[in-house]
Amino acid sequence: MGIVIGLLLAIVIAAVAIINLPSFGRLPRGERFERIQKSPNYRDGQFRNLEASPMMTGNKSFVGALFEFIFRKTEGLRPESDIPAIHTDLRKLDPSSDLVVWFGHSSYMVQADGRRALIDPVFRNAAPFAFINKPFKGSNIYTPEDMPDIDYLVISHDHWDHLDYRTVTELKNRIGKVICPLGVGEHFERWGFDKTRIVELDWHEDASLEDGFTVHCLPARHFSGRGLKSNQSLWASFLLQTPSRKIYLGGDGGYGEHFARIGRQFPNIDLAVLENGQYNEAWRYIHTLPEQLGQAARDIGARQLMTVHHSKYALAKHPWDEPLKTEATLSADSTLHVLRPQIGEVVIMADNN
Repeated sequence: MGIVIGLLLAIVIAAVAIINLPSFGRLPRGERFERIQKSPNYRDGQFRNLEASPMMTGNKSFVGALFEFIFRKTEGLRPESDIPAIHTDLRKLDPSSDLVVWFGHSSYMVQADGRRALIDPVFRNAAPFAFINKPFKGSNIYTPEDMPDIDYLVISHDHWDHLDYRTVTELKNRIGKVICPLGVGEHFERWGFDKTRIVELDWHEDASLEDGFTVHCLPARHFSGRGLKSNQSLWASFLLQTPSRKIYLGGDGGYGEHFARIGRQFPNIDLAVLENGQYNEAWRYIHTLPEQLGQAARDIGARQLMTVHHSKYALAKHPWDEPLKTEATLSADSTLHVLRPQIGEVVIMADNN
């Protein structure tokens, strides 16, 4: 009995030590937590979606679904050969060009009107430990050292595959402002970021970044958390408004009424970046399914569309290239103007005149 108790105690101590590692961040506290408690989107101890959004659907229990997810084999889950990718010298890009470069999964850089925004960069680990969520071969060719100086680091939510501790701390001295949803700023403060550089917003709040540049924090249909407690920070999409462009940064999330509302609120969006990948029918409320993606794009009504959340990690049980096939199908609709870049390819945004 003593041995069993000792083993259990050791497991508990190890678990506590792990979740207190810096990479796990920190739950909101102090003035930030007081602000969270006043948010209309925070109820009964956690942030809530605008529409009812159960994490799981169907008859299976969470444990049963998790067991099946871990042990059920899926053909084509990972590519057999290297992902096609281009290693671009980002520091030599013409700063006067309006462009976008995708780095795989949900990491990409947008350059517009002379400013650079880096969104959800994950160049080290997409999970608490490096042996989990290994990237596809050929997809992981960019590192923080490859990034130019960044004016705006935009984080959609605090899941590990969107907020990488090592990446953001290695970039810290080359970032102007951090833009994130309410509560996520706590992680950055723990990691040594100056709170005056953190722009932390609730849904439907906006902030003036500098002359002609504004960011609008908008709803998404998802969830958050990188430790044992979920939904203590907000998840969001963003509209980045520059002197000449409107760029919608969709983040993660399921299809919902918010897309049409955003499209009406911000007509003539130049580029929309939407989630396409890591979905499952059981998660239909928190991840966009392939058959819903086209409607989401039409609701937003952007002049150009780029899809992300694919081609680097296998976080769901669909074949790795299924999102690319969805993208190809959407591109056949000339009204959607779908961009289909390789990882690292420089795509010049359409003329907005």
